[in-house]
Amino acid sequence: MTADDDLAGRYASPPCMAGEIAPDYFDPLGVDPEQVRDVARWRTAERARLSAERGRLSVAARQRASGAIGTHLKALLDQTFGNLDGQVFSGYWPIKGEPDLRPLMRDLHGAGALIALPVVETRAAPLVFRRWTPETRMVRGDWNIPVPPPEAETVTPHIALAPLVGWTAEGYRLGYGGGYFDRTLAALHPRPFVIGIGLHSAGLATIFPQPHDIPLDMIVTESGPQSIGNR
Repeated sequence: MTADDDLAGRYASPPCMAGEIAPDYFDPLGVDPEQVRDVARWRTAERARLSAERGRLSVAARQRASGAIGTHLKALLDQTFGNLDGQVFSGYWPIKGEPDLRPLMRDLHGAGALIALPVVETRAAPLVFRRWTPETRMVRGDWNIPVPPPEAETVTPHIALAPLVGWTAEGYRLGYGGGYFDRTLAALHPRPFVIGIGLHSAGLATIFPQPHDIPLDMIVTESGPQSIGNR
């Protein structure tokens, strides 16, 4: 990618800044507003705790985790979907110690998959997905985050990765706090197959699911794919 060197270490999936935009986000459809706010406060604390733990990992540990996740994810994709030629695969760019799966994205592109990245075009609205190739010259989007340019093709993913701060065995995701990913999944028809990506140590007993929370189809950590519910 021609912009990698200039922007190394600065990439992010746009929702990663959501907690800074809407730190008090809560579901307006919740039955008990005070209970919903209690859950929001708990999630804010857990988000900070897990992010700090991830941030304390050494560079070598992050690289090992990223490599293991990439290997497990590639095997899962091969087993579940086979040839991705012509399929739209939405990835993400790592920030704040997230697993770095850019090498896998390049490999999938080379094998014929259409790679996309999520972009916040309108705040508090569903994400859009712009097509990316290793030659794409990124531009600075909202919050100074590099994204594919506005003229990039807009696509709908068949498979989408969701970076995790925390996760549960029921497939629920503790994200970055702005509700962007849940809004997006609710708006996409048909819904993509969504794979959460995170560290095994970020597993939680529960996130106290709210009406807006949508469980993921699969979660992959450095330990491998995680069983979700009865699936």
